[in-house]
Amino acid sequence: MSQMSVPVEKFTTRNPVTANADAMVDELRQLMTEHSIRHLPIVRGTRIVGVVTDRDLRVVAGLTLAEKLQVRADDIMSVDPVMVTASTPLEEVARLMSERKVGSVIVNEDSGGLLGIFTVTDALDALVAIIHKGGAA
Repeated sequence: MSQMSVPVEKFTTRNPVTANADAMVDELRQLMTEHSIRHLPIVRGTRIVGVVTDRDLRVVAGLTLAEKLQVRADDIMSVDPVMVTASTPLEEVARLMSERKVGSVIVNEDSGGLLGIFTVTDALDALVAIIHKGGAA
């Protein structure tokens, strides 16, 4: 089989929905429901500082209403999210996600600005596209 290098940017979800680090739990849940997403990058200013997942929100669901009103994104987010550049090979990103056991990585432009988010769903889409392309050859 021939060796090929596909950059992660080809399958990255661009311009992802984000939330501020001080956003409350209900706002996070509403954003994720409204946009049908499971990974929400958290920003402080213009910098990505973490990621909140649907799993994080499920953990908080067991709190009382009074407790929930005290929880903000930066209380439950995974800090220092895995970040790659747009030109990082897809294979390397998939290996990194597997090793770190994460469901998403932040993808930055090679120049440094935010490009998007690459999730397990994006990885499956990439797998299907690559298999389909390989089968058509």
